Amino acid sequence: MSLLMLKRFLLIVGVALFSVGRARSEDWQASVEIPRLNVSEYHRPYVAIWIQDEKRKCVANLAVWYQLTRSGEGEGTKWLPDLRQWWRRSGRSLQMPVDGISGATRPAGKHELTFDDQDKRFSGLSAGKYSVVVEASREVGGRELIELPFTWPSDKPQKLSASGKEELGEITFVIPATESLSQN
Repeated sequence: MSLLMLKRFLLIVGVALFSVGRARSEDWQASVEIPRLNVSEYHRPYVAIWIQDEKRKCVANLAVWYQLTRSGEGEGTKWLPDLRQWWRRSGRSLQMPVDGISGATRPAGKHELTFDDQDKRFSGLSAGKYSVVVEASREVGGRELIELPFTWPSDKPQKLSASGKEELGEITFVIPATESLSQN
């Protein structure tokens, strides 16, 4: 590797590390782990992440990862109903793709998400009990759903976490304190 290529590489790594570390204490942060499975036919899972209220009504879609392209038109969205809970609560009423929410499936590993505290999905939350829900479904695989309950607003940050058993690994969600949001 030439010196010029090494400098470029270090610059790119430095920029990437700087932007990863920029999550503010007022931001909503999530980490979703997709485990590496030792199976003969592996497909990346479809994943939906949303917030639901006490009545299990979806109040905010945060992310939907699905196969964006397939050989035939619309084939990637064909399997979205396999995310059963998300589909019933919200998915069937959406026209995919949804800007800022939908994206491609992710490989095995930990995936970090940061949501700006000024995002309209959070500013509209009224006081009450909610759950962050993460659902995964994999072709020739299984399904898994994890619910992380929380109360809004809160005077201190809330760190929610749970571990899946098969299709999902460790899930963490950090919700900022309401007082830090009112200071903006």
